[in-house]
Amino acid sequence: MNLRRLTLTRGSLKLRAGLTLLALAGLVGLWALVVRLGGYAPFILPGPGRVADRFVEMLRSGALWRHSVITLAEVLAGLGLGLAAALVLGYLMVKWWVAEQVLSPLIVVSQAVPIVALAPLLVLWFGSGMTSKVLVCALVVFFPLLTSVVVGLRSVTPELADLMRSLRASRWQTFLKLELPAALPVFLGGLKVGATLSVIGAVVGEFTGADRGLGFLIMQSRGLYDTAQMFVAFGALATMALALYGVALGLERRLLKWRD
Repeated sequence: MNLRRLTLTRGSLKLRAGLTLLALAGLVGLWALVVRLGGYAPFILPGPGRVADRFVEMLRSGALWRHSVITLAEVLAGLGLGLAAALVLGYLMVKWWVAEQVLSPLIVVSQAVPIVALAPLLVLWFGSGMTSKVLVCALVVFFPLLTSVVVGLRSVTPELADLMRSLRASRWQTFLKLELPAALPVFLGGLKVGATLSVIGAVVGEFTGADRGLGFLIMQSRGLYDTAQMFVAFGALATMALALYGVALGLERRLLKWRD
């Protein structure tokens, strides 16, 4: 039975990969057709071949790698900071009603301020270095992660909580054996959303003031009318977001294997 299931899983993975490649090939073909029929200038809409040549050129010069590493470092640091803050504050809000009454209005109000408007202020306070970009990224991912933590911890049924108390389990044992497994499905769903949003946060921070990173590369391309380079940066950002989403998805499948 397990062998049959493994065979079906591999077959479905191959089918998904094939459909994905087919969709990408169709998209590139449509792109090339639009460029050819529309007769667009390269600085308005470059063709796939021009973008591929620009990609190879940037790869050989090392520029794409340098800017991608900077953005990835900002994304990972911001995601880690936002995750840590969401875990701590979410647990406090669930376990201590005073914290919920005090923090909930402040968190809701903070979400009413657009991050695009807040990013220049953070650059003014913390400079145009990596710190401001990490903070912007953390603010973007914080609310979805906090919501998933709160909803996940509150999904514990009262009967199971009473059972743990009757067994005289400590608070740490209750969290580790009951609350954490119950919260993981919702929390990992929020982590998948946060992983993709973290890339947006890093780029928004780089837009407001930076001299390196993929966001800076996009702004530089706009000033130079180098649309092919802009497309290369877009592709790098999309690849980064897909990779982070894939990591979160793999983590979800591994940690929630017990549900099967």
